[in-house]
Amino acid sequence: MSKAQFSHQILTRTGETRTRLRSTHALIAPDGNVPTQLPGWSGCTSVILISPQMGARFCQYRISLAEGAASGPPLPGVERFVYVLTGTIALETRGAAGSGASHTLTANGYAWLPPDTAHTIGCTGEATITVVERRYLPVPGVAPPPAVVGNALDLAGEPFLGDENLTVRKLLPDEPAFDMAMNTMTFRPGTPLPFVETHFMEHGLVMLEGGGIYRLDEEWYPVTAGDVIWMGPYCPQWFAAVGREQAAYLLYKEANRDPFRFERES
Repeated sequence: MSKAQFSHQILTRTGETRTRLRSTHALIAPDGNVPTQLPGWSGCTSVILISPQMGARFCQYRISLAEGAASGPPLPGVERFVYVLTGTIALETRGAAGSGASHTLTANGYAWLPPDTAHTIGCTGEATITVVERRYLPVPGVAPPPAVVGNALDLAGEPFLGDENLTVRKLLPDEPAFDMAMNTMTFRPGTPLPFVETHFMEHGLVMLEGGGIYRLDEEWYPVTAGDVIWMGPYCPQWFAAVGREQAAYLLYKEANRDPFRFERES
């Protein structure tokens, strides 16, 4: 038994976990994940990590697909973003009059699918994906954009606020038709965010590699690959990479909409 496995057993047997849920944020560590069945998905193990039940305005899942697995559709009016954590998936989209496209997405591959886009996600081996879903907020006179498919590693990273040690890759166009942003942030060892951010947009975050310290509101948390974080509106937030390896995360954020459009339902 490794030291990490031994430590995990001790924590489990004594009722300890790194998971924390607060009114303004949540840290979801893998040790407490509980699988559930999502309608229409077959051959999959699904974990609902972020949802409206905790106060969020979107949902985020981690789905492990076995050979022959198949996806179910999102609800009407719901957009879907898929990011491949491990393995390879096959994405099939279907348009009007039988038109469609086929895509093979490997690790760090992603796809954004407009609401009500007929599609299937399959797997011929094994794969793990993270999925973000939310109700699309249209803008009068602006049509929803077409699907976007790519791989994060094919994109040129940009220094964040001029810091060459912190690289951002923007996975979706920053255009009025898109109501969400999906980015990856990569930190060289020891690199922090330049300031404590506080804003009305909420976040969903998946640690992809490495680790560090995350400040959420008035608390500081050690985080590592596999952790998921929800940051609610106006939650003060800050991160610094710790250790000898680079750290990276995938980040969801609301974008390009008037704040009144994000009011919670009463």
